[in-house]
Amino acid sequence: MVLTFGEILLRLSPKLGGTWIREASFPVFVGGAELNVATALANWQIPVAYCSAMPDNALSREIETYLGEKNIRTGKLIWSGDRIGIYMLPQGADLKNAGVIYDRAHSSFSALKKGDIAWDALFEGVRYFHLSAISPALNGEVAALCTEAARQATLRGITVTFDLNYRSKLWKYGKAPAEIVPEIVQYCDVIMGNIWAAHTLLGTDIDPEVAENRAGKEDYLQQARLTSGQIMEKFPKVKAVANTFRFDAGREGINYYATWLSGGDFVVSKEFDTDRVVDKVGSGDCFMAGLLYGLYRNLDARSTVNFAASAAFGKLREYGDASGQTVTDVLTRIEQ
Repeated sequence: MVLTFGEILLRLSPKLGGTWIREASFPVFVGGAELNVATALANWQIPVAYCSAMPDNALSREIETYLGEKNIRTGKLIWSGDRIGIYMLPQGADLKNAGVIYDRAHSSFSALKKGDIAWDALFEGVRYFHLSAISPALNGEVAALCTEAARQATLRGITVTFDLNYRSKLWKYGKAPAEIVPEIVQYCDVIMGNIWAAHTLLGTDIDPEVAENRAGKEDYLQQARLTSGQIMEKFPKVKAVANTFRFDAGREGINYYATWLSGGDFVVSKEFDTDRVVDKVGSGDCFMAGLLYGLYRNLDARSTVNFAASAAFGKLREYGDASGQTVTDVLTRIEQ
């Protein structure tokens, strides 16, 4: 079984220009990076459980039922605290866009600390444990909990995967990411992210032209190989690193590809292009789910990174936080 761990969130997604006021409409999506991963895996028939914290009230219980209907196991949820975190993002915008507004202070998940989780119960039946850099960005207590969770999973022989997703607006408690994230990554087996996030969160080197997005594809690929190698050298437990590349193409289009370094083999995914994006939220989470799918199904390196890249690209054409693609959808896109 795969277990994902992170904060459950409600995304409020208004149409700007005053439309949400005139129409009295404010769409709400149940999400969060780690839940998005779990949702995709469940849809691909991978046994998956999700651990987060919610207050024990009627709204939370409805969310629990909803997750169960998605075939996500909810027995590891923690019932504590007073509220669910919220973030507001206009429809069609990117999470890295300055328009995102977070309302996550004092949420049930952000109040968790070391000692709140019974590790034996949490990790019972788990083969893969996934968490991300969004959680330790909340506060020092949650950061320490994430480190301990990764360590406890390692002690039990569980494969630990980590997403280097960086949200600058969340790191507000006096610690730089590079002071915190390496403490977690030392216990990880698989790292997913991009060359820019790795530079910020782990202190890897980056070419100035690449850093400013003024390079060509071969330069980005060379940087990905360098970054992946540096991560594996710095953190000996890490056995595989994936890097994603998503560039604007035209007014509304996207160019997407990814790399995967494992066992000394550096593999580049198929390249995908579209002239229209429906929703950018959750694309990286879908990529991570694709990696876990490949690992769980024992796919080879090329098949794994192609599946992950295709799934992530497909999510760009879906509305909402999580993907509803089938395995056939993802494989068909690769073959086209």
